[in-house]
Amino acid sequence: MITILLLVSIQNKNENNNRTHSLRYFHPVVLDPGPGIHEFILVGYVDSHPITTCDSVTSQKEPRAPWMVENLVPDPWKRYTQLLRGWQQMFKVELRHLQRHYNHSGLHTYHRMIGCELMEDGSTTGLLQYAYDGQDFIIFNKDTLSWLAIDNVALITKRAWETNQHELHYQKNWLEEECIAWLKRLLEYGKDTLERTEPPVVRASCKETFPGTTVLFCRAHGFYHPSPQEISMAWMKKVEEIAQEVDYGDILPNGDGTYQNWVSVDLDPQSRDVYSCLVERSDIISHSTAANDISAPS
Repeated sequence: MITILLLVSIQNKNENNNRTHSLRYFHPVVLDPGPGIHEFILVGYVDSHPITTCDSVTSQKEPRAPWMVENLVPDPWKRYTQLLRGWQQMFKVELRHLQRHYNHSGLHTYHRMIGCELMEDGSTTGLLQYAYDGQDFIIFNKDTLSWLAIDNVALITKRAWETNQHELHYQKNWLEEECIAWLKRLLEYGKDTLERTEPPVVRASCKETFPGTTVLFCRAHGFYHPSPQEISMAWMKKVEEIAQEVDYGDILPNGDGTYQNWVSVDLDPQSRDVYSCLVERSDIISHSTAANDISAPS
């Protein structure tokens, strides 16, 4: 008989539900794309929620969250669409310059990521960086109003961009002021969705995968969190976490908008130790503890 304890560890929320929130925009550009690949895409996220999209086929910035449609009037969407069309052409020119400097031809990508974070303690951060073919290319330092070049080609871009002091100050202001203001506004618009939480349902099972090999599985499913990565799962033997012979699953979406995850561990089927599956989330305010005796397969 193998004794398994299922433990859901709970910590109290702050009264105002403070935690880190982020607003990020991703702009990948591809020259001469193949079938099914867009030349230009924009996707905006608040935390892990998509809020806006635009691509080179529609050339229209569109909301992707119901609360965005309800709270933002059409005029700003038209203005943003015009800006995006200009950015699309600018990024294409920059990508062609990079291909020439790298002496590359064929399909290559240029990726811009910009955004900000509002931390639990009220402090803020901002991020603006570019990647070429999926690798970091150049990164903006808003505190020093300078660019960090990753290679010699990026140095060419760094020297050119740092001559435009007006643009450097504009980017700093956008990251520190406008982005944070938009993030706070969007958090208010979508608070019913963004602050929604659902606790995990935890189940454990014991299975003989090969003769003489027994595996304990622990599954957490049906949970929801704006940042589902904040869930952690571990197998414990007695009171210590097991570090070896443990496999971890990926956090995957269910069809109903919730998530699932699992963790497994190999063990001696003759073991008489007490094993615990520990699932922790810092945002749930209920508590659930269960104990089960699961017979080892014969």
